[in-house]
Amino acid sequence: MKKLLILPLLLLLISCYNVERNCKDFKNGKFKFDYKVDGVNKTTVFERKDSIEIETFEGKTDTSSIRWVSDCEYVLQKVHPKNMAEKNAIVMKILTTSKNSYTFEFGIVGSDAKQRGTVEKISDGR
Repeated sequence: MKKLLILPLLLLLISCYNVERNCKDFKNGKFKFDYKVDGVNKTTVFERKDSIEIETFEGKTDTSSIRWVSDCEYVLQKVHPKNMAEKNAIVMKILTTSKNSYTFEFGIVGSDAKQRGTVEKISDGR
């Protein structure tokens, strides 16, 4: 009987949990994104200033425009795409934030396929 009373209380507590999202803290600054491609660690460093993002990957720099949909969601579009794939806009959604990092979901606009990652803020960009 006691177990039956604990279960609804536990479900009530879980449903009241709010994920922290201080997305405005990540609109500007310098960031690092570490990930693996075919078992090899890769790092992208990028700097974001409101409506522009400058990314450096393997010694190459690229610029994208940013259109903020909300405080936690934006669309990236390459300024100078080099091929058809780079012409596709990418939607980015910040899912959770902590003091110096955020977890996000991203994918091509209009596609249901999404990937997740975590970005670390390395400076405020000043």
